[in-house]
Amino acid sequence: MTLLRSPRLATVLLMVICICAFHTTSAIDIPLEVLGHINIEQLPTITAQSPSTLIAFPFDESFPVICEAKGNPEPEFRWTKNDQEFDPFLDPRLMKEENSGTFVIPNNGNLTEYQGTYHCYASNKLGIAISKEIEFIVPNVPKFPKETLDPVVVEEGQAFTLKCDPPNGIPPLQIYWMTINLQHIEQDQRVSVGLNGDLYFSHAVEKDSRRDYCCFASFPRIRTIVQKTAMSVIVKTRKSDSSENANAILERKPSLLTPPGGKSEIQLVKGEDLNLECIAEGFPTPQVEWMKMGHKFPSKVKFENHGKLVIVPRAELEDSGKYMCKAKNPLGEVQHTFTVTVEEPPEWVFEPESQLSMIGSDVHIKCSASGIPQPTTTWRVNGGPLQESPARNRRVIGDTIVIHNAQVSDSAVYQCEASNRHGTILSNANIMIMNLQPMILTSEGEEYSVVERKGVTMHCKVFSSPPSTITWSKDDSPESVHGPRFTVHENGSLKIYNVERGDTGQYTCLAKNTEGSSAINAMLYVKDPTRIVVAPEDQRILIGTTAQLSCLAEYDKSFSNDFELLWEKDDMEIALNYTENSRYFVENGVFHIMNVSHSDQGVYTCVAKTPADQDVASALLMVLDVPDAPENLVLSDRKGRNVTLKWVPGDDHNSSTTEFIIEYEESHWEPSNWKELLRVPGNRNSAELKLNGNVDYCFRVSAVNAVGTGRPSEATERYKTPPEAPDRNPENIRIEGHLPHEMDIKWEPLLPIEHNGPGLEYKVSYRRQDVEEGWKEHTVKRHSFVVKNTPTFVPYEIKIQAKNRQGFGPEPKLVTGYSGEDFPSAAPDDVAVEVMNSSVVKVSWTRVHKDKLHGHLGGYRISWWRLRSLVDSKKSPGDKHTLAVPGDKNHATVPILTPFSEYSLIVMTFNGRGNGPGSHPVNFKTPEGVPEKNHDFRVTDVQRHTVSLAWKPPLEPNGILIGYLLKYHLINDTEEVGPLQTVDISKPETTTWILRDLEPLSKYKFYLCSCTTVGCGPDVSDESTTTLETSKSASPSPPSTPKSPVTKPTRSTIGLASIHGGISTKGWFIGLMCAIALLTLIVLIACFVNRNKGGKYSVKEKEDLHPDVESQGMNDDTFCEYSDNDEKPLKGSQHSLSREIKAVESGDSLVDYGDEDAQFNEDGSFIGEYAGRKEKRASAEIKATIQTPA
Repeated sequence: MTLLRSPRLATVLLMVICICAFHTTSAIDIPLEVLGHINIEQLPTITAQSPSTLIAFPFDESFPVICEAKGNPEPEFRWTKNDQEFDPFLDPRLMKEENSGTFVIPNNGNLTEYQGTYHCYASNKLGIAISKEIEFIVPNVPKFPKETLDPVVVEEGQAFTLKCDPPNGIPPLQIYWMTINLQHIEQDQRVSVGLNGDLYFSHAVEKDSRRDYCCFASFPRIRTIVQKTAMSVIVKTRKSDSSENANAILERKPSLLTPPGGKSEIQLVKGEDLNLECIAEGFPTPQVEWMKMGHKFPSKVKFENHGKLVIVPRAELEDSGKYMCKAKNPLGEVQHTFTVTVEEPPEWVFEPESQLSMIGSDVHIKCSASGIPQPTTTWRVNGGPLQESPARNRRVIGDTIVIHNAQVSDSAVYQCEASNRHGTILSNANIMIMNLQPMILTSEGEEYSVVERKGVTMHCKVFSSPPSTITWSKDDSPESVHGPRFTVHENGSLKIYNVERGDTGQYTCLAKNTEGSSAINAMLYVKDPTRIVVAPEDQRILIGTTAQLSCLAEYDKSFSNDFELLWEKDDMEIALNYTENSRYFVENGVFHIMNVSHSDQGVYTCVAKTPADQDVASALLMVLDVPDAPENLVLSDRKGRNVTLKWVPGDDHNSSTTEFIIEYEESHWEPSNWKELLRVPGNRNSAELKLNGNVDYCFRVSAVNAVGTGRPSEATERYKTPPEAPDRNPENIRIEGHLPHEMDIKWEPLLPIEHNGPGLEYKVSYRRQDVEEGWKEHTVKRHSFVVKNTPTFVPYEIKIQAKNRQGFGPEPKLVTGYSGEDFPSAAPDDVAVEVMNSSVVKVSWTRVHKDKLHGHLGGYRISWWRLRSLVDSKKSPGDKHTLAVPGDKNHATVPILTPFSEYSLIVMTFNGRGNGPGSHPVNFKTPEGVPEKNHDFRVTDVQRHTVSLAWKPPLEPNGILIGYLLKYHLINDTEEVGPLQTVDISKPETTTWILRDLEPLSKYKFYLCSCTTVGCGPDVSDESTTTLETSKSASPSPPSTPKSPVTKPTRSTIGLASIHGGISTKGWFIGLMCAIALLTLIVLIACFVNRNKGGKYSVKEKEDLHPDVESQGMNDDTFCEYSDNDEKPLKGSQHSLSREIKAVESGDSLVDYGDEDAQFNEDGSFIGEYAGRKEKRASAEIKATIQTPA
């Protein structure tokens, strides 16, 4: 190899940075061959780190926090925890290694102090690399609270819900509802478990009565299952007078048990599953239907839980939108709308890349990310904020860092971090600035052999800066090789396609750049070797199936008659006789072994032979099977209830034994029924068995591997354990108080095999906790006990001990519970009401003393009802409303009251038994508010320049009306609207109004709202189009909606009014209108001249003699009936009243508002936006008009 050297080469190479070690993206590839010839300084690069989330599972012995990096000089490591410096070497409990950033947190103490967010920094003198964020989480052990649950008492046909309220824990969470005997609660259209874990009943039936509804919460990742206290349900049967209608359930239309309300919003991250749930109650049981509004459901959607649950797996952005569920039965339906928004964590749009650039060039480092919401991008250099390392030649332009006229000193590690509320991504980019003449790393004189008509690649690895120009030539030719069969790749390699015999020869690779050049030679030979092109592969095959081994070879055609393809097994040739009983045959180059057995295991070799050479390829065939049964089972070290079982494992048949299953059979309770006793790891062949007393055992063992479970061994001889006292006492003790003077004690009984001897009983001991008294004891055989005549709601200490004829079990644990609750006996005092606004009040009271509660405080209930409206004195009592305030609170806010009304209110407390007495009623009044929408706002008459409006006052004025606010503006079907005009009507008794001086043949939109002293209410709107001519009468139009205005113009305006909005801006239409106007003017002038002469023109005379039936409606307003009196009012108009109100133009320009409905707040100010597009009317400007009340 020829290398043109320069005196600066050694110095420059010392600054080369090995970017190829960068673990994410790398645009620089410095081959490792360079490292073997010269010492190269390298920027630090993170090579390994812990995942972004590290959970401290309780069953793990330790938790390594990994950070490994490489570089030259060797990197030094430091850590931050929660953005504060953290030195693992200062904590003696942590295990560390030299020259490594990894430290190990042992699981032998309080781990919560290590919980937090970590970053690792690897640095040397060239720069600093940062690891991605590592969060160490220490999960809490989830537990249900200890509680006493009263029975749920429901009428037959009534809907009810059993709450689970699972504790928090590491997801995923799995909820199961089962009985105390671990039998699943059956689910169907009527009964189902919600996403929150609650058990919903659409309507109660008699069979729902039971005392052991148990909610189990499973946390698989921490291998924990917790159980909630069992719940009791009592369904009261509905009886009717007539026998044929006995137990009849009243039918009712559906309502939703979950979710509440009519609409809800859901946000989730892209890739998560979208779960939508609707559970309804009613009778008959409602059916649930789903739809995506405006779209079809994607094909991946799944319907579960009898159609009540919709799952969209791995939600994408296009899954955003509105979804609706509808629950139906013959009596009606109810619906709920979900607004779903799918967001996404940051993703790289352009991840920053490592670069090798020449001195003096401009370097661009681009970094951009996408996400919802849009991520925030932060730049760092060598681990520190960019602004803390200023550089004159560096600028940040948008999402790109630009280094102008880069120098060697600008070499550094740049970090780009993009984050939003769903996560953070980090990328390092190593930037190297240097000049280096070409350095060819491929060896000189390489020889390449290739089969004719195949392709060959001859390598020429070059490292240089700036990049080199690489050319190839053949046999010392001054010209480069060229043609469609020759390609020089970017990495310098020469690819020759479809090699020919004449391609044999010597090839030269020449690399050049501004710093120098370098060259190497290589030889190419073309021949026809024997070669296996499809070689057999190692296989692991299941016993009894068919194995197939493929082998195809290429060879020189001159040896066609002498070529052989043979098969060997364990170096012995296989004889292929092709008989019916033979299990071996070859077909199309594939070697088949039928009905594989253990004896077929071995090494199979394919031999491709010619007289000149041969090629071989081998493969290992391994036969898989379940393990053989263990042998030689022996019971030893028999010590009462402890015994050691030993065995000899059988053959695992090429799949390692993962575990052994030890089973037992006992002859008394369940003879011949084998049950699992213990599992031990597959590397053990003995186990110490801890047995129960008074049981006649025998044992057997089976082995397990990846294929399955093998046959069990022969059973051992029987071993009878001696009787002993019970090993444990009952668990899951529950204290329930169904009646005020009773206390029910229940527990989970011992399994029969746990009796340890005959005569099992339970000793129940209890005493009051709040007074000094001795223990009261009772011995029972069942697993429940009722204490009678207890005081109401007093604490008791309870313990339950198992005993048999051999004695008592261990000392039991104390359990605390309460006797039955009774209704509270006192009402809250000092109930006071503070009016917050027209619809909200704050209620306060003095708490009821705990001695008067007679139970666990559930909270307080506020009941209120409307006595009358303050607009008039007539009383109209409203429905009673109730608000439950859970917990020990002394105030609450009562919302959604009717303004300007008088109310009465009481407060009571409640416990698990029920409500206490109510307080003395407190009356209060709500102040005025803004009115509701006006009733029946409509256009009653339309003329050329006037529109008559009528309305009815609001049904709920919410105060004393002081008038109305009327607004209107010009609209059409183009992108134009006129300015908003406003009329202030100060007389509340006014219910009609006439708008004058309007544009003829124009479409208007009108808005009306009622006002009190507090402000104006919401708008009601209508639309209408003025006529071309004034008619004697116009039929009133019915109220219209914003989407479909109803206008009834006179007959002469139907054609023009219908096209006015759409064609008024067309050029041909404007020309036509101008021509009509000109002709009209000429006719008017002719009429005027004729009138001055004292007569009528002939056409008029003919019209008088022969009137046109179709023009009869226009006789009063014909063009020729010209009036000399300019002050004469138009026909159909009315004289203005004594008080004329001049329209006040609105200060808000409608042009500034978008595509929403217009709304006004309580003080009457404009807060909304007009429907339709922003429009301006260019053809005409609405003048200030005078309006007169009708």
